[in-house]
Amino acid sequence: MTTILVTGGTGTLGRHVCERLRAAGHEVRVLSRKSRPYAVDLREGGRVLDEAVTGVDTVVHCATSPRGGDEKAARNLIAAARRAGVGHLVYISIVGVDRVPYGYYRSKLAVERLVEDSGTGWTVLRATQFHDLVLTVLQGLAKVPVVLLPARVKDQPVDVTEVAERLARLAEGAPAGRVEDMGGPEVRTFDSLARAYLRASGRRRAVVKVPLRGAAYRAFRDGGHLAPEHAVGRTTFDEFLTHRSGAGAPRR
Repeated sequence: MTTILVTGGTGTLGRHVCERLRAAGHEVRVLSRKSRPYAVDLREGGRVLDEAVTGVDTVVHCATSPRGGDEKAARNLIAAARRAGVGHLVYISIVGVDRVPYGYYRSKLAVERLVEDSGTGWTVLRATQFHDLVLTVLQGLAKVPVVLLPARVKDQPVDVTEVAERLARLAEGAPAGRVEDMGGPEVRTFDSLARAYLRASGRRRAVVKVPLRGAAYRAFRDGGHLAPEHAVGRTTFDEFLTHRSGAGAPRR
């Protein structure tokens, strides 16, 4: 039985990774800011982090924050993993981090490079945006009568449970370096995703596409965050909405 530590193990992705690894018979340790006995802020590190990685064979690094601090957190985690002799570090990244000049993406790319230079066996998987993220964004945009969307932008959302399955398999295997990207089954315009959400939730909103400016917008518009050649996901956004608890509840 392998001992595997999952950072961000209570989050959107991490909790599914933990479930699959436990089901496969592995001993799983969950590290997050509030999950005991390994309640750690990776940006601060410390004794509890060292305890968390001691005796661990593999670390699956899912913890992340769009508000910043990912690079410092990764440095602390990698240093602790090296001290403990961890043999395999698995990192989840995002498709397009090397093509889209967006702050959060740049941070994810920097962490990729830290992992690659860690001196530890490593695996990096890039995935497209999760259905959950797209839903959260659309729920926020639909709070007002007119849904404003970036013009000419497409997306390729993937189901988080399918990404968790892939990560768990990678964690069970040997270090593989940068593996093939994982994209959702469909590349769709963002406004079509918005209209699908509005139908499923029973909301009545006008949808307006707005052209934006800036290098990041141009990169998104040009599809830098997409992986149509790796459309290996199975669950479509419409299927996700159908199965999502409460997604079909009528709202106004």
